Amino acid sequence: MSRALAAHGAQVVDADDAARAALAAGSAGAEAVRARFEGVVRSDGSVDRAGLASLVFADPHARADLEAIVHPVVDGIVAAAIDTWRRSSGVVGVVDSPLLVETRGRERYGLDALIVVDAPEDVLVERLVRWRSMSAGDARARIAAQAGRAERVRAADFVIPNVGSLGELAQMVDEAWRFVESLRRDDPAG
Repeated sequence: MSRALAAHGAQVVDADDAARAALAAGSAGAEAVRARFEGVVRSDGSVDRAGLASLVFADPHARADLEAIVHPVVDGIVAAAIDTWRRSSGVVGVVDSPLLVETRGRERYGLDALIVVDAPEDVLVERLVRWRSMSAGDARARIAAQAGRAERVRAADFVIPNVGSLGELAQMVDEAWRFVESLRRDDPAG
């Protein structure tokens, strides 16, 4: 979805990319993970992300420890992007993050709107298994660690149902862009 919005002209900061940067080989994050989670940092300094995910999505305390390592870095990257956008006239910025609702990101970052891409859990599990080679159990654990579907939809200003064809999804992204454009027209500063 964020790539499609970028095709409309939005600038995107991806929280998953920021999390990968936080755990890059040789980074302070990777070293903190090495100290806390035995056996998930390889000899070349890279983090076995799948192994780490198996640990943290099975143990809420371990997940909280990982979040304490990763979230400050992600927060800094996202906040810097938002600051840059705010200093630039006419920029539409998109924060692509699966955890905006849980982390109260809309409020923390002062976002103008929240767009949620929604699909039933069984569809999400199937996609994670197919596209990220996760086990169904790992996929369900990851989904369970996020805000529930109803909570995300309630928090949204605009919902994109992602259950149809790619063409239908493209139409919904176009509608989302029209929604974003309406916000810009309604903003006396924009």
